[in-house]
Amino acid sequence: MTRRLRKLSHSVYECKYHVVFCPKYRYKILQEEVKEYVVQQAYRLCNQKEGMEVLELNVQPDHVHVVLVIPPKYAVSEIIGFLKGKLALRLFDRFPALRKRYWGQHVWSRGYCVSTVGLDEEEIRKYVRWQTAKEQEAVQRRLID
Repeated sequence: MTRRLRKLSHSVYECKYHVVFCPKYRYKILQEEVKEYVVQQAYRLCNQKEGMEVLELNVQPDHVHVVLVIPPKYAVSEIIGFLKGKLALRLFDRFPALRKRYWGQHVWSRGYCVSTVGLDEEEIRKYVRWQTAKEQEAVQRRLID
């Protein structure tokens, strides 16, 4: 793993964050076509902000893990609000049936989890990728039982 410092006009930085957010009530709505759409739109939205980059993204049926590079000129809360807000609006436009379950145009729960990624970046990225295997094992166990 090589460190990649980035530059703004007056700063040099390496700001990476592991973010987790969930649909309201932990409903398992992020499956199949909805999941694919969330992945596509998350990348598209992050590319709209200068200097932002998605390093890892994993969408589970009831939560989203993402490892982001966020330049210090943006507040993390501003970016997460932007991402969750725009994703919600786009999901309602693309999947009108979600409006019945989520009145008031609130798909995501209010909070989110964020942690900075330091020297353990590769471990965190492995953890994000591992979530899919963990979920598949749980499904297999439910089918066997």
